[in-house]
Amino acid sequence: MKKLVILFIILAATNYLYSTVSDSSNWKKGGAASLVFNQIAFSNWAKGGESSVSGTSALSFFANFKDSDIVWDNSADFAFGIMYSDQFETRKTEDKIDLSSQFGYRGFGDYYYSVLLSFKTQFAEGFNYPNDSVLVSKFMAPAYLVMSTGMDYKPNEGFSVYLSPVTGRIIFVEDQNLANNGSFSVDPAVKDSLGNIIKPGKKIRADFGAYLTLKYKKQIIENVGFKTNINLFNNYTDKDSGNRDNIDVNWESSLDMKVNDFITSNIFVHLIYDDNINVPLYDYQNGIKTKTGEGPRLQVKEILGIGLKYKF
Repeated sequence: MKKLVILFIILAATNYLYSTVSDSSNWKKGGAASLVFNQIAFSNWAKGGESSVSGTSALSFFANFKDSDIVWDNSADFAFGIMYSDQFETRKTEDKIDLSSQFGYRGFGDYYYSVLLSFKTQFAEGFNYPNDSVLVSKFMAPAYLVMSTGMDYKPNEGFSVYLSPVTGRIIFVEDQNLANNGSFSVDPAVKDSLGNIIKPGKKIRADFGAYLTLKYKKQIIENVGFKTNINLFNNYTDKDSGNRDNIDVNWESSLDMKVNDFITSNIFVHLIYDDNINVPLYDYQNGIKTKTGEGPRLQVKEILGIGLKYKF
């Protein structure tokens, strides 16, 4: 019921804002769809190796409004990728649902009083490879909802710095086993001395703090574009007071190189650091990948691909 009420409020607010800025001449809309394939094939290769095929599909939309006093930027980004090899059947390589809406009213110069709403999660289940029986994520586990109000410096369409000292962040872990384990910084289950669960883990964690996001995009040279988006969050209300000085980092950057109207090459780098999230640490013992511990670590994902891309 609470989720339906929240959804109704969001839709009602969106409808109201759209009705106040409905002049189509001030809207800039578009999107892109891409499909990237990678293949490695070996036959009688003395040095060894595993043949593999991978593919990633992505779909993005944007609808941005601007007049003399109002800016309203809306975006939706979706991506999903899988890989198949001789060693294993199918593994997920990319999975993203990212929705964002930011509304600003000019205060003075290039500064806008702004409100921001963003939501992030993924489509499918993820596993602790090479063990594909240990679930580590799924749809709405985790999911991140950020609601904030602050000031946005936006001198042009390619650059924006938004700072909010008043930000609410809700983390959802809609899987009881993951919640019991305290995954993604929710409160874990309380257990007795025999390991029996006395109180199940919480599926929701609410934080309050400061939020900063920096967005920058630029056409470096003809057919080569760069885009980066940095999100920083400082939690005022962390139960561990020692963590209140730490900053959660989520940083995505991409370099797009256009070959022709349909073929592009892309380099994508995603960095995440959250002191409350323990990352498993592994080492090879007797040739077997073995978990040796866990702790907060910089999470890095890098993707290099060539494929098809269509803008609309």
